[in-house]
Amino acid sequence: MHINASAPTRIDLAGGTIDIWPLYLFHEGAQTLNAAISLRAHVEVETRTDGRILVESIDTGRRREVAHWSAFRDDEEMGLLGHLLCFFRVENVTVTTRAEAPAGAGIAGSSALNIAVCGAMRAWTGASLCDEALLQIAMNVEAQAIAVPTGVQDYRPALYGGVAAVELGVDGVHRVALEVDPADLERRIVLAYTGAPRNSGTNNWEMTKRHIDGDRAVFDCFERIRDTAIAMRDALSRGDWPEVGRQLGIEWENRQRLAPGVTTPQIDDLIARAKSAGAMSGKICGAGGGGCLICFGDPPRIPAIRDALAAGGARILDFTIEREGLIVGQPGDRPGSR
Repeated sequence: MHINASAPTRIDLAGGTIDIWPLYLFHEGAQTLNAAISLRAHVEVETRTDGRILVESIDTGRRREVAHWSAFRDDEEMGLLGHLLCFFRVENVTVTTRAEAPAGAGIAGSSALNIAVCGAMRAWTGASLCDEALLQIAMNVEAQAIAVPTGVQDYRPALYGGVAAVELGVDGVHRVALEVDPADLERRIVLAYTGAPRNSGTNNWEMTKRHIDGDRAVFDCFERIRDTAIAMRDALSRGDWPEVGRQLGIEWENRQRLAPGVTTPQIDDLIARAKSAGAMSGKICGAGGGGCLICFGDPPRIPAIRDALAAGGARILDFTIEREGLIVGQPGDRPGSR
């Protein structure tokens, strides 16, 4: 038996970090806006004949062979992947992973890999898991792996693709596809990797602790982040691109107030270069401190913005907005979604 699976990463447009439980419960109307992108995480699962389990990461060069899945339980080096293989109790397999996004890029590469592995394991084991159950498993296992709470937004673009709002409330989490032409959005965005990876789990946990501890400044900042997401959603629905760009800038201003280290001199310099080249605004992806940033501008300005970021030392990442989420199939097949 041989199964391939892949899932897209994402760019977050507004409302990040507020998607961590229970933060959104204290901000009525909380939501995040994101778009799945074509930089995918891949997993390949093949049957073995010797009863052992071999796991290999093409990107990191990590390779581990064991006699039983329980050997991954306390294996810190295998991290998330080891926890997932323990959960699904796989045996007699070779599991190979590959990522198209740089490590620590802030575009939810670990969540994309998580969903790809969960989708592959659902097919491999024949488990009767609906999509919502798969999302819950992915979120809970990742929290076990990184030992801090995770947000809920990143698994949904990986599973479903597209441009969406993730509404967060007492009655649960709901994904709502947005009426946005993906081509119109993607041709206004430059995605660039700063070259410095970041740890979203650590950054987000600091913000979460300050909120739970009653830090009024952090609470008020999340209120503004919530309001910005609402305003950007409205602008996206109307195709008001100048307002989308303006709200993206406001989102970045608010995010920088959340915690020290969200921005760095390098990030500030890159965004300043992009603005000098005609960008309306820019923001870091994910929790900040490194990884990728996005800059927003009118289409005629995009080539100059790309050149300015590259001249500042950033690596430009070409992408399209991915309309399809999780894909699971066998080699030679046309892979079907889920």
